Amino acid sequence: MMNMDALTQTFGALADPTRRAILARLAAGEATVGELAAPFDMSWPAVSRHLKVLEQAGLIERKAQARFRVCKLKRERLGEAGAWIAEVRDFWEQGFDRLDALLQTETHAKEDKP
Repeated sequence: MMNMDALTQTFGALADPTRRAILARLAAGEATVGELAAPFDMSWPAVSRHLKVLEQAGLIERKAQARFRVCKLKRERLGEAGAWIAEVRDFWEQGFDRLDALLQTETHAKEDKP
């Protein structure tokens, strides 16, 4: 299970739409920094800052390949965040199921009274 600091860092990185778009592009495969920057109307330093946040959060990996910097999605961290979300969702669903059962019991008890 992911520790809370890593989880905070992951969700902080995912909070930005530009970074989510970069991750969506990388889900299709590796890309150079130039390819990732192309769809955005922003400076290279701004794109580089986004990539740094994603890399520090453990969501991407950057490596030198010939004269290019290539980025690759690290799916493990996304999987860990997804597992945490599923755990929290299960907790709340179980609570709602218990509440629903209690309300059903109360409703039937009232209906059974003369």
